[in-house]
Amino acid sequence: MIRWLSCLLGVLGSGCAATTTARLGLPPLQTVPRVDIERYLGQWYEIAAFPQRFQRGCTASTATYTLRPDGQLDVLNRCRLQTPDGPEKSAHGRARIVDAASNAKLEVSFFRPFWGDYWIIDLDPDYQYAVVGHPGRDYLWILCRQPFMDEAVYQQIIERLKQQGYEVDRLVRTVHKTEPSAKIQPPKSD
Repeated sequence: MIRWLSCLLGVLGSGCAATTTARLGLPPLQTVPRVDIERYLGQWYEIAAFPQRFQRGCTASTATYTLRPDGQLDVLNRCRLQTPDGPEKSAHGRARIVDAASNAKLEVSFFRPFWGDYWIIDLDPDYQYAVVGHPGRDYLWILCRQPFMDEAVYQQIIERLKQQGYEVDRLVRTVHKTEPSAKIQPPKSD
């Protein structure tokens, strides 16, 4: 996921096309106030994403983050081609924090010296789901600690994305092999 984000950000940086943010005259994208990087580490399953050419054919997509001795993050993106049982495709990259006040704005690279924005724009208080976007709003990933998410939680995320100006009808759900069992549940209301 992150490798693919880096590739696309390079294309956007070339000035070939206006971003969704510019095209629609949207305000700057808002990130979450604070990310505890230690809690963010580990494996995330892609629940849904905007389709990207560099992810064509991917199913069962995951991203795993580990802390490096230099304070940056190692990133391992994996997916299965065509079906959840298909051959594995992987990419190794690096992420660095660019906003130490919040830790919510990172840059990722799979092809140094090229780095792309990776902004955490929604995050479960228990770090069970996260939403990653780009300031141009042309890239979007909904991630979860499990391969499935409760539909009510997913719809709540969608509503918040609409408020941020995302064209949520572009989202495509990611296919995973595992059947839903213990899903992230919506918070109980008082």
